[in-house]
Amino acid sequence: MESKEINLKIEEVILAIAREPKNTDHYHTLANLYGMDSKFDKMISVYESLLAVNPKDVAALINIGSLWFYNKDYRKAFSYFKQAEETEPMNYAVFFNMGNVYAELKNFSKSLEYYNRALDLQSPAKDVYNAIARLFYDFENYPEAEVYYKRVLTIDKNNITANAALGDLYLKLGDYENSLSYYKKIVELYPDDKDITICIGNAFTSMKKKEEAFECYEKALKMPGENYKAYLAYGIAKKDFGEFDFAVDLYNKAIGENPDLTGAYTLLGNLYSDLGKFDQAHQQYDILLKMDYKDDIAHICQGNTYYMENNLEKALVSYRDGIKMAPDKDEYKLVYLQVLDEYIDKKEN
Repeated sequence: MESKEINLKIEEVILAIAREPKNTDHYHTLANLYGMDSKFDKMISVYESLLAVNPKDVAALINIGSLWFYNKDYRKAFSYFKQAEETEPMNYAVFFNMGNVYAELKNFSKSLEYYNRALDLQSPAKDVYNAIARLFYDFENYPEAEVYYKRVLTIDKNNITANAALGDLYLKLGDYENSLSYYKKIVELYPDDKDITICIGNAFTSMKKKEEAFECYEKALKMPGENYKAYLAYGIAKKDFGEFDFAVDLYNKAIGENPDLTGAYTLLGNLYSDLGKFDQAHQQYDILLKMDYKDDIAHICQGNTYYMENNLEKALVSYRDGIKMAPDKDEYKLVYLQVLDEYIDKKEN
């Protein structure tokens, strides 16, 4: 439906609500129309108006909770899902969504509990299996993740999520042939899938098959859609194969494509640091810290570069800032303590 047609429909439904303000069907229709036009703030406003009319409308509670979930406001999402659970305790969608919230909050046991309750209530099994597999993957239990993704494929052998995830999983484990086999299943179904074409390039890069990898990235860049991921992946491959000037160019193209994303600045800074171009590396990290001073990775990378310059004082300051931003990351503390010991030894000698 074209935007103009959607706006006309919206006007019609708003008039219908004015005539029948207690008819919640109109609110659902209006929210769907706003969703088709990607006006998510207005969707939330409509659902809030609907809940003022009927606070126990479970569909509205789940939908508004999902909107807050995708906005990464998990507290609000949880609140609405909990209200839906209290209103309709046998609704599998409620438990599935609660499982998603707990997964994002890194609460493994609670997330798994809610996913299993969704299965008990006859939730669509492949959706839940995919979610459980992702949960295990995120907690680095790869054998269990593999089991659940394969359960999905016994139900739907062409499931994109499971095939792509198994490709990613085997790539991470260094089983490149298996990784390629799953990626290629998707390409057989969707030959113009840009993301999977990039993934295949990544697998070839890991296998040190330069020509095949570069061919995939070039193909991806010619496909419709934004090229940020393709530029990054191609840049990483160019770096791995020692073509540093090309890597710099590709990272800069990624920045030009989307200057608000941080990945390219980090990769470019790290590359400059590896090449001994420390001033240029610091420039990239400074950009990152201006974008978000709480970026712990930028602080740590900045510290690593100072360390490579043998400027231990500045390295320690950057490492300390990184620890402040991510106090739970023990690896940062370990690096800090090692450099601190080295700094003290040099001072004493």
